[in-house]
Amino acid sequence: MSRIRLGRWLVALPMAALALAAVYPLLFTINVAMKTRRDYILDRFSPTRTLHWDNLTAAWDTAGMARYFVNSVIVVTFAVALLLLIGSMAGFALSQLRFRGSHALFLVCLAALFIPFQVIMVPLARIMADGRLIDTYPGLILAYVAQFLPFTVFLMTSYYRAVPTEIMDAARIDGNSLYGVYRRIMLPMGTPALLSVGILNALFCWNDVLISLLMMPSADRRTLMVGVTSLRGQYSDNIPTFAAGVLIAAVPVLVTYLFLQRQIADGVTAGATKG
Repeated sequence: MSRIRLGRWLVALPMAALALAAVYPLLFTINVAMKTRRDYILDRFSPTRTLHWDNLTAAWDTAGMARYFVNSVIVVTFAVALLLLIGSMAGFALSQLRFRGSHALFLVCLAALFIPFQVIMVPLARIMADGRLIDTYPGLILAYVAQFLPFTVFLMTSYYRAVPTEIMDAARIDGNSLYGVYRRIMLPMGTPALLSVGILNALFCWNDVLISLLMMPSADRRTLMVGVTSLRGQYSDNIPTFAAGVLIAAVPVLVTYLFLQRQIADGVTAGATKG
C-alpha cells in the first residue's frame, strides 16, 4: 500500500507543479489588472487590496478593445463557417467517394499540414494585394480558410472513413443524390466532429497574430490579439491597463476551454481514433 501511495505522490507532485505553472500567469495578470498604476510601481507582486475596475473600462473603451473584439468576432465566425462547410464536403468526398487521385489528394492535404505559414506568407501577401484583399474582412477570412483548411479536411476525412459505405449505398438506393446523402446522412452523423473541429478552428483564428497582422495593417481593422500586442507599446508606462487588455482577450478562450473541454479533446484525438 505504501508503494502505491508513493507512486501516486510521484505522479501528483509534478502534475501539481505543472498546473501551478499554468495557472500562475493568469492569476498574476488578474492581480495586475486590478491594481492602480501607483500600486503596481510600488509593488508589482503583492496581492492587490482593492479592485480597480477602471483599468478594464479604459482598455475596453479608450484603447479600442471593443472595436477589436467586434472585428475578431466577425472574422472568426465567417472563417469557421467556411472551414466547416468546405472541410465537411471535402472529407465526405475523400472518404466515401472513389475517384482517381483521391488518395493522392488526401496526401497533399496531409502534407500541407507541415508547411509553416512563414514559408507562404510572402506569396500569400502578394496574391492578396493583387486581388485588393489586403485590409479587408474577406481577405483575412480567406487567409484563415487557406491556412486551416488542411487540418479540417484531415480530421473530417478521418472521421467519415469510419462511416460504413453501406449507409451511403442504402441512401442512394432510396433515391438520394450525392448532395442528398451529404446533407441528410453525413452532416447529421458528423455533428460531433464538426463541433470539435469548429471549436479548434475558432481558437486558432481567435489566437492568431501573424496572419492578422499581415492582412490587416489598419489600426481600426485589427483583431483582438493584434490589438493586445499594440497596447504594449501604447501603454508601456501603464502596465495595469495593458494587463486589463490581455485579460479581456483571454476571457473568451478561457470560457471556451472551461465549458467545451470534452469537445476539444475529442477534436484533438479524432484523427488518431477514426478510420
